[in-house]
Amino acid sequence: MNKFRVRLTMIFVLIIGSSVLVAGLFMAKKMQDSYIDSLQANMKRELQVMLATLDWKQDGTAADMARHYTELAVRLKQSADTRVTFIGSDGTVIADSDHSPAEMVNHADREEIIQAKQNGIGYAKRYSSTLNQNMLYAAIPVKEAGSSAAYLRLAMSLEEVEQAIRRVWYGLLAGLLAVFVLAGLVSYRVAYGFTRPIELITRVAQQITDMNYKYRVSLSSNKDEIGQLGQAINQMADSLQLQMERISEDENRLKSVLENMISGVVMIDRDGRIALLNRSAEELLGFAAQELLRKKFDQAKQQFEFMQLIQECIDTKEHIRDEVIFYYPTERILEINLNPIWQNNDVWAGVLIVLHDITAVRRLERMRSEFVANVSHELKTPIAAVKGFAETLLAGALNDKDTARSFLQIIFDESDRLNRLIGDILELSKIESKRIPLQFSPVHLQTFIGDCLHVMEAEARKKSIELTMHVPGEVYMEADEDRLRQILMNLLSNGINYTPEGGKVKIKVEQVASGAEGEEYDKVRLHISDTGIGIPKKDLPRIFERFYRVDKARSRSSGGTGLGLSIVKHLVELHKGTIRVESEVGVGTKFMIELPLIQA
Repeated sequence: MNKFRVRLTMIFVLIIGSSVLVAGLFMAKKMQDSYIDSLQANMKRELQVMLATLDWKQDGTAADMARHYTELAVRLKQSADTRVTFIGSDGTVIADSDHSPAEMVNHADREEIIQAKQNGIGYAKRYSSTLNQNMLYAAIPVKEAGSSAAYLRLAMSLEEVEQAIRRVWYGLLAGLLAVFVLAGLVSYRVAYGFTRPIELITRVAQQITDMNYKYRVSLSSNKDEIGQLGQAINQMADSLQLQMERISEDENRLKSVLENMISGVVMIDRDGRIALLNRSAEELLGFAAQELLRKKFDQAKQQFEFMQLIQECIDTKEHIRDEVIFYYPTERILEINLNPIWQNNDVWAGVLIVLHDITAVRRLERMRSEFVANVSHELKTPIAAVKGFAETLLAGALNDKDTARSFLQIIFDESDRLNRLIGDILELSKIESKRIPLQFSPVHLQTFIGDCLHVMEAEARKKSIELTMHVPGEVYMEADEDRLRQILMNLLSNGINYTPEGGKVKIKVEQVASGAEGEEYDKVRLHISDTGIGIPKKDLPRIFERFYRVDKARSRSSGGTGLGLSIVKHLVELHKGTIRVESEVGVGTKFMIELPLIQA
């Protein structure tokens, strides 16, 4: 914009300067012509006066004639202050006031003589080699008997005229210089006033091009065309800023939705390149977005079945849904929905892929099937026993009192087992559905655990199992006393059942701080350990599943339903706690429960 301003200033200066220069040249030329015309008129009058008053001598010798006319020329010069020359009709110089005629050439071809012969008077301007200066000549014929007998010529120096014209030129140049300076200043000011608003508008337009929509054109006047243009630019910037803010809000909203979706979203463009990948898709596929974006989908190091589905959707341009087992980064089952993308309903633009992790769903379906199968099996066993022994009694075994009593005892035990099974199933169902409100109250752990061990002493005594506890006397915690007792009784019962005779079952309590060392205790950790048969390492991840038994024969013989540890895990989680297990086959098992001292 500065270059444009300079060019515009130069144009203005050149226009003004050229106008002044042309005007000055015209004035100087007119002044010179006027001065010359005035000199010519004066010289004409002087020649006519001389011609009328002089006594022209035509007889005598040539020497006399030369002397006479020389003296006359000198006198005329003194009175007229001009050079006077007498020229014969043939062009021979008769006399001259400044030079000897003998030294002067024939003047018949001089312009002023030719004009005087033709027009009665002649003028000429030329450089005089005799006087070494520019001269103005005027000549008039001397008539004798109707013909020109001689010519009278006056010559005046143009040095004064040239000096006057030179002064005019000097003044013109000084004025022109002043005009140039003044024109430059005025032109720059005019150009600045013209280009400054355009510069501001251009700068704002450049900022808008650079996606900075906060800049505005600030003009003092909005009435002229430039002001209206600036106002239009501001209105355009307001509109663009509003639209970009809306687009940015929509983009952020869409980005937030994509980033927080549980489902993975992948977009393949029309060239087969991965154009979009959200966070869930990164986690499901095991690759970061920067590793996959702008790559061809068949170069993305993905599972072969997945690549086949994408290629099939590109080829058929139809919706495809399938389930694929992925083994990286972890084994999981993904539901894959591939939808072709169309622009303007007729231009194919790529493929949108939605990934759902249905591993948990399929696991729950499998667990539900296993649960139904296990419940059916567990219910069928005691029912079959009751039915079988009842049929035996009905068939005549009632007559044998010992046999009948034995069969009735079995029927009673199986019915009791069936009752416990149904109770545990209902209890687990209520716990899982969060339909049991917990009543939190302060619990003194030493007294509470002592009571629990006292209840289990009779059962432990049958197998000569030693029950011990290490509980600080000052430890209190908030818990639902009935549910906490249910947790401990289940774990103590399991420890007694799976510990050989003469073994030990121990409970240890310690306080822990979840934060940095030196903070107040905010949790309590319970260790329930035994010296039982232990649990194989391969079974540890599943022992909290419903109906899962490590030793099925041993579990049934001990009267277990396979739901105890599942109930324990859910009750611990309802107390906002955690439970984990450590075990070694033949050495024993230890359950560790962490519970908050105070419930939120």
